[in-house]
Amino acid sequence: MIIDGNNAVFGRMATQVAKKALLGETIDIVNCEKVTISGKKEVVFAKYDRLKKMGVPRKGPFFSSDPEKFLKRIIRGMLPYKQPKGRDAFDRIKCHVGVPAKFEGQEIVKLGDKVLRTNAVPVSAICKHIGGRQWKKQS
Repeated sequence: MIIDGNNAVFGRMATQVAKKALLGETIDIVNCEKVTISGKKEVVFAKYDRLKKMGVPRKGPFFSSDPEKFLKRIIRGMLPYKQPKGRDAFDRIKCHVGVPAKFEGQEIVKLGDKVLRTNAVPVSAICKHIGGRQWKKQS
């Protein structure tokens, strides 16, 4: 299954992705840099600043500033990843920046019909804020 992350609300999308992966489906999320996290910009940035500064550099917790790794890390929290079924489900989830060429002619599913118009921050802005670079669509 190929899921379009363009303007998708992250929590709602991630719960459905985790459930489908646990049921045995292979999930590819495209446009993961355009997924939005609901909340005011200052509050969301403060939350991820706190998470980034938590712990120690050698032992973690580790948060990547790449949008695809950032999303996958949060989806991992919705899976029982310390058990074999959770590890297998986590391996079936793939995230991509933009739409790769191999998915061009295939059907891309848009999960959920709710789109936030206000108080939403794209994942690319969060990743840039915590130390990543600006992400552009891959060719």
